[in-house]
Amino acid sequence: MAKTNDRGFENREIILDVLTEVLENGSFVHLVLNQALQKYQYLDKPNRAFITRVTEGTLEYLIQIDYIINLYSKTRISEMKPLIRSLLRMSVYQLIYMDRVPDSAVCNEAVKLAAKRRFQGLKGFVNGVLRTISREKASLVFDTPSLAYSIPQWLYEMWEKRYGSEKARIIAASFLKDSPTWVRCNMSRADRGEIIASLERQGVSVEECPGLPIMLSIRGYDYIEGLEAFLKGLIQVQDVTSALVGEAVSVKEGDYIIDVCAAPGGKSLHLAEKLRGTGMVEARDLTYQKAARIEENRLRCGYQNMKTVVWDALCLDQDACGKADVVIADLPCSGLGIIGKKPDIKYNMTWEKLKELAALQRDMLSLVWQYVKPGGMLIYSTCTIDAMENEENALWLRERFPLEPVDLSQRLGRIVQADSLKEGYVQFLPGVHSFDGFFISAFRRVG
Repeated sequence: MAKTNDRGFENREIILDVLTEVLENGSFVHLVLNQALQKYQYLDKPNRAFITRVTEGTLEYLIQIDYIINLYSKTRISEMKPLIRSLLRMSVYQLIYMDRVPDSAVCNEAVKLAAKRRFQGLKGFVNGVLRTISREKASLVFDTPSLAYSIPQWLYEMWEKRYGSEKARIIAASFLKDSPTWVRCNMSRADRGEIIASLERQGVSVEECPGLPIMLSIRGYDYIEGLEAFLKGLIQVQDVTSALVGEAVSVKEGDYIIDVCAAPGGKSLHLAEKLRGTGMVEARDLTYQKAARIEENRLRCGYQNMKTVVWDALCLDQDACGKADVVIADLPCSGLGIIGKKPDIKYNMTWEKLKELAALQRDMLSLVWQYVKPGGMLIYSTCTIDAMENEENALWLRERFPLEPVDLSQRLGRIVQADSLKEGYVQFLPGVHSFDGFFISAFRRVG
């Protein structure tokens, strides 16, 4: 099998194409990168790891990288050819943040790539900028938190105003740290010990989650689809905070549950398991593509008490009104709590988009609460840390509809302690807590 450095040029070509697609065409990095890794499955684990690290790392540090390039280039990065811009960005990431990659190799490979992509006339420019940065990198200083943590200034200031300087710094820093993949055990198919043994047989490093035995953190695997435990439906990729949605709900056998924006289906699968083969979980989402992802996971995990439905949450389903024991409304949001997993989020979000998303959530909530039967539960959750989408929308719900908050203080175990739990909600903050940024609020329909 070829070593990483033997395939260095091919790896960098793949990275260049992924980054250009993401940064110039606005595609989602997790989708484009996964497609590339699927296409080049013949690459071994070290090569795949290199591609992933440089791609994601370049996006994580993009603000810092652009600042560095503009310091040492006579041509502003905004004025460069798109391919050259991506090439310099990925190369600067390697120069600054990857000690094991020789600077000379980074510069030489970048020049070769420029030539192969028919930019022979810019080889000297690429070489000059990169070699200057290589010489001067020890003297670089990032004198603002926004620059130090590669976070847009407006976003950092919003967190600082909301959470204070110390928490804003912790949140921003957390997005640059390596984090494990969390998976939830499918206890209907195997016990936790069997699942852990299966993972460890394939060389996966496994740690259990204190306070939530169904959750495991895993590291050191190549790709998730290659794990026996995944293929057999013994595990589902899901963050701890997302799994807590299922823990917040008191389900009983025979319940009818609607998950209105369910893809990829983690919460629906969790609730189907808790129903022990009884009742029905109806997992809905907007498109056939999203529904197909849910159905794929349902079939892999083997749940018969769950079905997938294509439905727009902005369209009222009259037939469902007053029928559901539980409604899960994990709605489209800004995703500011998962920037560590999807770094392109921080460059695509704006204050105007935040307001539009908060309004969209209210439009959906004004419809879907009606599916809850009197005495039933509504869970409203998001993977963001924006108060406008979270606490403010939860208060809006409570004030306008026959819904009362549900005390969560005895439902989430030892994972989190917060005064707000008694008021029916909790906000997880990246870095402050050990998991994704996430918001959960719980209501009971009165009547």
